[in-house]
Amino acid sequence: MKSISSASRRGLFRHMGECGSQQYDKISEEEESSTSKNVNKVSIVPLIFLIFYEVSGGPFGIEDSVQAAGPLLSIIGFLFFPVIWSIPEALITAELGTMFPENGGYVVWVSSALGPFWGFQQGWMKWLSGVIDNALYPVLFLDYLKSGIPVLGGGLTRTAAVLILTVGLTYMNYRGLTIVGWVAVFLGIFSILPFVVMGFVAIPRLNVSRWLMVDLSNVDWNLYLNTLFWNLNYWDSISTLAGEVHNPKKTLPKALLYALILVVLGYLYPLLTGTGAIPVDRELWVDGYFSDIAKILGGVWLSWWLQGASALSNMGMFVAEMSSDSYQLLGMAERGMLPEFFGRRSRYGTPVIGILFSASGVLLLSWLSFQEIVAAENFLYCFGMILEFVAFVRLRMKRPEAPRPYRIPLGTVGCILMLIPPTILIIVVLAFASFKVMVVSLFAMMVGFILQPFLNYVGRNGWLRFSLSSDLPDVEEAENEDGASLIS
Repeated sequence: MKSISSASRRGLFRHMGECGSQQYDKISEEEESSTSKNVNKVSIVPLIFLIFYEVSGGPFGIEDSVQAAGPLLSIIGFLFFPVIWSIPEALITAELGTMFPENGGYVVWVSSALGPFWGFQQGWMKWLSGVIDNALYPVLFLDYLKSGIPVLGGGLTRTAAVLILTVGLTYMNYRGLTIVGWVAVFLGIFSILPFVVMGFVAIPRLNVSRWLMVDLSNVDWNLYLNTLFWNLNYWDSISTLAGEVHNPKKTLPKALLYALILVVLGYLYPLLTGTGAIPVDRELWVDGYFSDIAKILGGVWLSWWLQGASALSNMGMFVAEMSSDSYQLLGMAERGMLPEFFGRRSRYGTPVIGILFSASGVLLLSWLSFQEIVAAENFLYCFGMILEFVAFVRLRMKRPEAPRPYRIPLGTVGCILMLIPPTILIIVVLAFASFKVMVVSLFAMMVGFILQPFLNYVGRNGWLRFSLSSDLPDVEEAENEDGASLIS
């Protein structure tokens, strides 16, 4: 690590989009032998399931879409929403993630396009959104178990369970990303299997006409949109640990494609099973209702299996999200945007300070309800995605010739047109936010506006050490070298 001033940090990102990818090519051959990154890289199969868990983790939590809008709109939502949101987000992640294959992901993209101030705001909003997202999983975990273990429904027992679960899964993240990746593979297979079995058991009882039930006069659009949005976003989260992926320029786009297919099928199959096999009572479709459906269709054994799958799925989502959040903080520290101690790794190669900060945020937010968590998370995430869209278009216009190992097969105008539907969706989600969520989220954003100049002030006065990782390309030096070679 080499110490840098705030002025150097500003200069670092000024030309990153222009020549950064060339420098990544130069260092890629030495990446595996780098002493500072002497850790096992994540291969494509664990990467697919890490993306699966960062985005989905299975159909646990989609029940609210049926309660809010009924079977037909829920099915249409999970068919149509991936086209206007998930695919564009995954494509942008594939292009920019291979253009800048380092930890920090979208923070680096926004910084290179719009400058370090907005890069920091992107990191702050996305990190907060990720921590809020992670606070959901202990809640969902206990919601699915409380039908079999009622004592977990509230009180001191529930609080103790959240604490024990958080500490245990945090330790798993501490032990290494490779372990987390292969655990995600096992958990993913185990979590999907009971829904496959439930689908086969339900075949004799399917009534296709139930899928067409709709009542447009009785739709909770806020709950409906927030549920869809929460279950089909976060495709860009994997970019924050791109530096830990084996050959990310080839692996990342493939993993995103396979994960997209897995996520969409993982929602539609159980949704069609549950709404088609038993009479639909929308009021019953709440968190954990799939376990009741499993009991009706297959008996107690299938219900218990599905509850166990839910518990393990929430473990998978927790460890995947915490990995993304903690490596994002490490990437920001490596780029000199956070104090140096955020960039320190444990003996297992994991960002220990980032893990502790993310775990603390989860514990602080775990008292919120499911709907409050989803709404607050979506509000912050929307603003982060607006910055991401702007950065993507700006890099296409500002650095059109910069190497992009994967490039969306559309011109700049085509990309802008592709982003119009998700941008409209963002505006709609923001418009439906409650006053409470809006106030809390805007306050959190204002904290970021104050925090970035404060950290610059701290760095200028030497109160904390900020530094640039020597393993990352120094793009200003690269530009000077390229200029000198042209003159000679």
